[in-house]
Amino acid sequence: MVCSSCRAEDGSDTRPRPGERLGEAVRAANDDRSIRVESVECLGNCKRRLSAALVKDGGWSYVFGDLTLENAGDLIEGARLFQTSDNGLIPWRGRPDCLKRGLISRIPPLSMLKEQK
Repeated sequence: MVCSSCRAEDGSDTRPRPGERLGEAVRAANDDRSIRVESVECLGNCKRRLSAALVKDGGWSYVFGDLTLENAGDLIEGARLFQTSDNGLIPWRGRPDCLKRGLISRIPPLSMLKEQK
């Protein structure tokens, strides 16, 4: 998921916003039909724009910030690593640098919370 409402650093509301352009770039970089790219309205990470999230059923959810338009392919690579993970986590080794430095949050799957009750 790519935050489409992320603005430029100067706060300009000029369209298309950088978040919209990042979403377009990620879709253009995606050559894997099993990876779905969606634009979403505001991930609430405005201080560390541009932002995106990687989620999968049964896996942890990740929010990343400080991205650039050049990171479109890195988001696809991160999604590929996530798909092949057998423990619901994106492996650290092989993860693109921007997905290491730009990690904002990692949220456990709901199934993990239900198991603890």
